[in-house]
Amino acid sequence: ARIREVHGVGQIYIPQDMDYPALRLDVDRVHAGEMGLTQKDVVDNVITALNSNYMIAPNYWVDRKTGNDYYLTVQYFEHGEPAIHNMTDLGQLPLRDPNQTVVNCGPAAQPPQPGASHTPWACGGKDDTTVLKNVVDVQQVMTPTEIDHYQIQRVIDLYVTPKTEDLGRVTDSIRNILVKEKIPSNVRVSLRGMVQGMEASFKSFALGFTISFILLFLILTAQFKSFIDPFLIMLAIPMGFVGVLIILPLTHSTLNVMSLMGVLMLIGIADSNSILIVDFAHNLERQGLSPADAVVTACRVRLRPILMTSLATIIGMIPMALRLGTGAEQYTPMARAIIGGLTSSVVLTVFIVPAAYLLVYGKRKPESATAESPTTAN
Repeated sequence: ARIREVHGVGQIYIPQDMDYPALRLDVDRVHAGEMGLTQKDVVDNVITALNSNYMIAPNYWVDRKTGNDYYLTVQYFEHGEPAIHNMTDLGQLPLRDPNQTVVNCGPAAQPPQPGASHTPWACGGKDDTTVLKNVVDVQQVMTPTEIDHYQIQRVIDLYVTPKTEDLGRVTDSIRNILVKEKIPSNVRVSLRGMVQGMEASFKSFALGFTISFILLFLILTAQFKSFIDPFLIMLAIPMGFVGVLIILPLTHSTLNVMSLMGVLMLIGIADSNSILIVDFAHNLERQGLSPADAVVTACRVRLRPILMTSLATIIGMIPMALRLGTGAEQYTPMARAIIGGLTSSVVLTVFIVPAAYLLVYGKRKPESATAESPTTAN
C-alpha cells in the first residue's frame, strides 16, 4: 500500500495469493498403517477422486491397428448424484490399498437372501470399510496459491511496474520505505530485475570513468611535461557537468546509461577546447608575452575554433535530441547531455580556465626577459 503511493509507480502485482481457501489433510499414520495405507496412498486416492490419476499413475493404450497411443485416466463423476458435492461426500471417498485388490466394501448388486440378517457385501475377501474420514482429519485453512523459490530459498515476489523512465527515483523511494519498515530478522528483501541491470551499468560506468580520467591525466602529463597543466585543462570537465545537471531535468530526461555515455563523450570535447587555450598561452609566453597577456590573447585567438567545433557538435545533436524518427528516443538522453554539457563548458571554460591559469602562472616572468637579464648586467 505504501509503494502504491510512490510517484512514478504504475502497477503492483503479487502472484502468490496468501489467503486462498484450501483443505488440509492430517493423516492418522497409525490407523492408516493398520489398514496398509501410507500418506502417499491416501493423497493418491484423493487426487484421483478430485482430478484424475494422470499425474500419479499415467497409463496408455496403443491401438495395434493404427499405432496411435491413448492416455487412459480414471476420474470420478464431475456432475450428477455420484459426484462429490460437499465435505460429507469427500469424507466418504473409498481408499484403495495398492497391496489389496479391494479395500473398500460396499453393498452387493444382488438383493439380500430371505431371512438374512444383513446386506451382502462385495469386498474381495475383506469385511471392513476404509474411507477417507476414518484415517484423515480434514481442515479448512488459508494457504498461498503457489510456493516459489529463488536459489533454493522460499520467496514471495512483489512486481512493481514504473510509470516513467525514472527507475532510479522509484528504486530509492522503495528502499526508503523498506528502511522504515520493521522487517522480521528471518526475512530478507532484495531488489531484482531491471534494478540489477541499472546498478551494474552505473558501477561499470564509474569504473570506466575513473580509468578514462586517469589515462587522460597521464597522457596530458606526458604531453605538457607538467603536473599542473593537466589539472588546468581538466577544469573544463566540471563545467560540462553543470550543463548536464541543468538540461536533463529541464527536458524531463533521466540520468541513465545513454546520458552517461554522453558525459564520457563530453569529457573529450571539453578537454580539447581547454587544451587549445593552455597550449597556445604557453607558446605566447615563450615569445615574450606576460602570462596575463598570453592567456587573454589565447582566449581571443582560439575562441573561433572552439566555437566552430562546439557548434558543429551541438547542431549535429539537435535532431537526435528532438526525438525525430523511429527509435530516436533511445539516444535522446545522450544527445541532450552532450548539448547541455558542451554549452556550459564553452561558456564557462573561457573564463574559468584563464582565471586558474593566472592564479598559477600569473607571477611568472616572461622567458625572453629572463633570458636577456644576464646580457644587460654584463
